[in-house]
Amino acid sequence: MPTTDGREGDFLRHGALLTVDLGAIQENHRRLSARLKGSTCAAVVKADGYGLGAAQVGPALARAGARDFFVALPCEGLALREALAALEPAPRIFILSGFEAGLGADFQAAGLVPVLNSLGQIAAWRDHARSVEAPLPAAIHLDSGMSRLGLPPAELDVLAADPGRLDGLEPLLVMSHLACAEEAENPKNREQLALFQAARARLPALPASFANSSGIFLGPGYHFELARPGVALYGVNPTPGQPNPMAQVVRLQARILQVREIDAPTTVGYGAAFRAAGPTRIATVAAGYADGYLRSLSDRGSAFLAGIAAPVVGRISMDLITLDVTQVPAESLHPGALVDLIQPEDGLDRLAEEAGTIGYEILTSLGRRYRRVYHSA
Repeated sequence: MPTTDGREGDFLRHGALLTVDLGAIQENHRRLSARLKGSTCAAVVKADGYGLGAAQVGPALARAGARDFFVALPCEGLALREALAALEPAPRIFILSGFEAGLGADFQAAGLVPVLNSLGQIAAWRDHARSVEAPLPAAIHLDSGMSRLGLPPAELDVLAADPGRLDGLEPLLVMSHLACAEEAENPKNREQLALFQAARARLPALPASFANSSGIFLGPGYHFELARPGVALYGVNPTPGQPNPMAQVVRLQARILQVREIDAPTTVGYGAAFRAAGPTRIATVAAGYADGYLRSLSDRGSAFLAGIAAPVVGRISMDLITLDVTQVPAESLHPGALVDLIQPEDGLDRLAEEAGTIGYEILTSLGRRYRRVYHSA
């Protein structure tokens, strides 16, 4: 496959190689779109495309057919608009954090759509619309039970009683967000669905958006007109406990810097946290928690070399990982050899489980010191 940024092997200035398969991201968008059966599939590319680079991921998703994008912050929206500047018609970019007075010029110049989360944000965006004497687009976010962003019930009561508060705006969408979508049998999903349906019925009729990645797999009743997948686009399993329906996107390989033989009672790493019980071969690898290989993986994680699992021993440090490679054939062990920290098959979810976290955190923690290579479709 071609790459977008030069020779794949030229990374000696870096300790590790992060390969991102843009074609797999596009395939995931197609798979999710097929499940929606007529509803539109947007793309969430917040946190710099979940750590993989929104400037690369955004255009790839646009080529796959995405025309609606969601990011968290205005700065992300401005950067994404620049990355998508060549597209006509211009995709819609929604800002999940909403709108604050003073940002009107930024929003208008980049054509950003605020997701209005409160009566205060509605008023601020309406005031800006009046100042420029033009109707401005917006999405309305209703809190259906997460108690984070979105109009709470008391504010919905006010808006339902006085829909004129939206005068001067061009509402495009009403939306809410699922709290427990990855748990298909959790009654919270049905509770939120009922609350959202009742809440949107109190407002002017608008297209609706409710389903995140896992919400798409809850069935058509959760799809409405627009779904907003995020992490599933990047290969994380949206159906925990079942086979992953998504194509894998990420591979992370780090270089061996040194291999040495030790014996009992020699210790390894900070705090002498690991003590050899007998003859042991240790490989030191050029990655650490500064690169997003989480410290919680100390004495818990595993890497792969020559198809063999090599457990992490001792503490993860800022720049280095130590692996027990006693079972790996000696001919595969030498400075410069590549170790898979995230395998292309199941690596993200496996690593997240070993770290006691979720794939979201693994992705968004990936550091900036990797040599990054992007495969195009």
